[in-house]
Amino acid sequence: MTAPNLEERAERLAGGLAVEVIETSSLGDRSYLASDGEVALVVDPQRDVDRVIAAAGRAGARIALVVETHVHNDYVSGGLELARLTGADYGVASADELPFAGRGLADGDVVALSARMRLRVVATPGHTFHHLSYVLEGEEGPVGVFTGGSLLFGTTGRTDLLGTEHSEDLARRQHASARKLAEQLPDGAQVWPTHGFGSFCSATQAQGDSATLGEQKRSNPALRLGEDEFVRHTLSGLDAYPAYYAHMGVRNTEGPEPLDLREPTRAEPDELQRRLALGEWVVDLRSRKAFVVSHLAGTVSLGLDGPMATWLGWMIDWGAPITLLGESREQVTEAQRELSRIGIDEFAGAAVGTPDELAAEPGQLRSTRTATFADLAAALDGRAGPLPSPEVVLDVRTNNEFAAAHVTGAVHIPLYELAHRLDEVPAGVVWVHCGSGYRATAAVSSLESAGRTAVLIDDHFGSAADAGVPMSS
Repeated sequence: MTAPNLEERAERLAGGLAVEVIETSSLGDRSYLASDGEVALVVDPQRDVDRVIAAAGRAGARIALVVETHVHNDYVSGGLELARLTGADYGVASADELPFAGRGLADGDVVALSARMRLRVVATPGHTFHHLSYVLEGEEGPVGVFTGGSLLFGTTGRTDLLGTEHSEDLARRQHASARKLAEQLPDGAQVWPTHGFGSFCSATQAQGDSATLGEQKRSNPALRLGEDEFVRHTLSGLDAYPAYYAHMGVRNTEGPEPLDLREPTRAEPDELQRRLALGEWVVDLRSRKAFVVSHLAGTVSLGLDGPMATWLGWMIDWGAPITLLGESREQVTEAQRELSRIGIDEFAGAAVGTPDELAAEPGQLRSTRTATFADLAAALDGRAGPLPSPEVVLDVRTNNEFAAAHVTGAVHIPLYELAHRLDEVPAGVVWVHCGSGYRATAAVSSLESAGRTAVLIDDHFGSAADAGVPMSS
């Protein structure tokens, strides 16, 4: 089935070439399939390669080459498996010296895919030491460049994933790489990055959905700032990145195994109750709107309507048993697909049904109180109404978000640290917020599991000041 939060769309180019964008919005990444109608190449495929094979089918093209811009840190690559399935060459940076068979590529190499389509390799270190970009050339020259984690829309890939000791060196290389692309390619060339659509691989927030190189020359700090200023700008914007990144590079270097989406063992209500009593991760995949109405005590809300895989992968102790709860078998399958992209393949179990159907006894059922920022403003002014008055306002956004603006007096613990810092949340009724409500719902479910009284502020943070909430920055 089609995974959630995905988009596939084709861009028609001169000379009969086309590039299909295969977007994984939940991780903030894009893969690409370029074709001349007969032969295709694939750039940075995600692990669920059935989407790529389907795209090649729509294009009527045979996949002849699969390439990686770098060893990825934010997802498990599907490149090796796609090459195996299709018989395509697998192009990787020769300098990475990976243990599996591949076609080693280096700066200046040109791969002729057909009479109408070529790929030129450009070394663009910065996001990683051996990062490559790929210039797509037609009969009349370059039409665009696949930039991976190098030049993104309005930013560049972050430079600290290989260790903070390399951050400055790689930032300087990133600046030089962006300039190199700008010098080698025409202003009309399309820029096709892998990261930058919500991915934590971006140094700062990316801007826009498409761009030419000429447009990036006017807006991208790497092309507008001098080297030293760019380095300061880049390093100052770096925030924490998901803990599971530590496992992705290792997995991709070793050679990922094929995807396995077989149904997990079914967990009956008594088994769910036992797992919850043990404090295991039992994840409710429904929307937060459904979760607050009714859920099993001890479950964690990470709905498929948000970046479930990112936050679960960031919050758990790696390898911890996970049980998935969905309203339908399709929800569980979607969650498996999402989690497989970050290397979570094995599950303690799964269950399908409503909370009433999955409860071993009625006493397991819970509901969550919700509020808006207008409610918070009223409560802080002594007018809480039917809701319990806030004794603590907990902000679970990232460090950069909190530094930019926050509720005056709020306690700040990022969601990804909350499970290990629950004892730092002051006593009393806790009102919890994030940027929109998704992360706050996960946080409230963790607090409730710890026996705390919590209220979910299910509202957009941007409305807080207008609602009368006192703010600081």
